[in-house]
Amino acid sequence: MGSLGPTELIIIGLIVILLFGAKKLPDTARALGQSLRLFKKETQKLREDDDDKATVVQAETVTPQPAPVPPAQIPPATPTPSVEDRLRQLEEENAKLRATSQPAAQPSDKKN
Repeated sequence: MGSLGPTELIIIGLIVILLFGAKKLPDTARALGQSLRLFKKETQKLREDDDDKATVVQAETVTPQPAPVPPAQIPPATPTPSVEDRLRQLEEENAKLRATSQPAAQPSDKKN
């Protein structure tokens, strides 16, 4: 079960021609060639850009920069509530949501 022989390749080629038709194959091959050329051009541009950046970085002299000034500390607008306060607030909101989503208990479950 190794490589494909010439007979298998000819059969596969005939199947491709039958599936796609002889008219569409040249157009497909042309589009594939254009895509490959575009891909090759873009990869060459990326390589050139990387080479340019590497030479620019090597050519620059390193100058010492002043130490960065730490940003001013901004106090929080409101103090952070404790865990207990936050839990209490969530329980209150939960109770309000339950009260609004459940109608008042009605005696509809009476047995006669």
